[in-house]
Amino acid sequence: MSERPVIAWFDRDLRLADQPMLAAAAACGRPTIPLFILDEAGHGAWPPGAASRWWLHHSLAALQRGLADLGLPLVLRRGPAEAVLRDLLAETGAAAVHWCRRYEPALRARDRRIGSALAASGVEARSFDGGLLCEPEEARTAGGRPFRVFGPYWRAVLARGAPPQPEPAARPAPPAAVPGGDHLDAWGLRPTRPDWAGGLREAWRPGEAGARERLRRFLDEDLRGYRRLRDRPDRQATSRLSPHLHFGELSARTIWHAVATRTAADATLAGDAEAFLRELGWREFSYQLLVAHDRLPEEPLRAEFTHFPWRRAAGELRAWQHGLTGYPIVDAGMRQLWRTGWMHNRVRMIVASFLVKDLLVPWQEGEAWFWDTLVDADLASNAASWQWVAGCGADAAPYFRVFNPVLQGAKFDPDGGYVRRFVPELARLPAAHIHRPWAAPPAILAAAGLRLGTDYPAPIVDHAAARRRALEAF
Repeated sequence: MSERPVIAWFDRDLRLADQPMLAAAAACGRPTIPLFILDEAGHGAWPPGAASRWWLHHSLAALQRGLADLGLPLVLRRGPAEAVLRDLLAETGAAAVHWCRRYEPALRARDRRIGSALAASGVEARSFDGGLLCEPEEARTAGGRPFRVFGPYWRAVLARGAPPQPEPAARPAPPAAVPGGDHLDAWGLRPTRPDWAGGLREAWRPGEAGARERLRRFLDEDLRGYRRLRDRPDRQATSRLSPHLHFGELSARTIWHAVATRTAADATLAGDAEAFLRELGWREFSYQLLVAHDRLPEEPLRAEFTHFPWRRAAGELRAWQHGLTGYPIVDAGMRQLWRTGWMHNRVRMIVASFLVKDLLVPWQEGEAWFWDTLVDADLASNAASWQWVAGCGADAAPYFRVFNPVLQGAKFDPDGGYVRRFVPELARLPAAHIHRPWAAPPAILAAAGLRLGTDYPAPIVDHAAARRRALEAF
């Protein structure tokens, strides 16, 4: 049996359990060198944003601890992945490189180059399932083309049956000698603003152990009632697993089978489980779109939107970014995003509709802001979802659907608890007025200690007029 080691190249699947590249290394019996490469240039136009960099720091620290428990030091190196791998192969004489596939356009191209170069040099190159339930090429229309509508796509995925069972953590043999590497702190991934870092730290526990704890709590506390309550931002009714899933701290099939096991034990959860797994399906659908359309993050999928008359409104964009639009549900969502690096999914749709429909600001501006501030910023989901709201993507909502932020707030935050939490200057307003403070009688405003235009802004746009303007533009 060859003693030349295997390089297990971690890229974003930052876990030990259900980790196919580690399982393959253990199965072949070779010593294993775990490696993470900080290759920001390899991401092309979409290097990780600030919130993602914060999460990456803490997820890597957790992965280091987990690997150390197995006697496997994690080697950290920075630079172009091709060059780093070439150097490490020369240093170690490794016989193979294992990694999990990525689906973003720049990273797919990078991985193809690396695979070809490794094969040409006689090094075994193996890539593994990158954490999706279904590889993008495995679900196709009857004509062999990618789906453009979610419903038929999801039915095709479900028709394939349940994904394989997740595997327990493997224990590859440690290397005889550990190559040198960087210190994680030297990479400067954490933000310099302590208030922002503090808010992220209060909200999240990155890493595989935190992911498993989050999944357990969702199954125990929030799966029941998910279908009914998932649109309520004032309730803790969603899984909040998206950043753990994005960084591969849990595999999609681990989540799938955990939900299936719980449902098998309690059939009354079936409707909630179906609704939740459908959300996993939207993530899968977004990846199919991205693989089929490399320019999805930059260009509208529906070509007729290329010449849409968007507005350049820097002041209104800044007001939206900082939660100062004068529409409480919009401002609460944007402030939740800034404080915690995350936003409730229903509110994401509301704030996105406000930007692209009420303000007619290009959807790419919202996509870029989310990319920088979301801890679960995912290129496929971010691009596909913004295009969905803008009406220019696949399976798009009708272009004439314009969310009314007042009605949306009243429907999904009926008591105003969500707004009060993130827009505290409105906390003393009664529920009847909290989503329309500008319409509250002066006595109500005075009792709430609220001076419109001073303590909280007046609306930056009249929704009814903005809706008419949007419909004319569309």
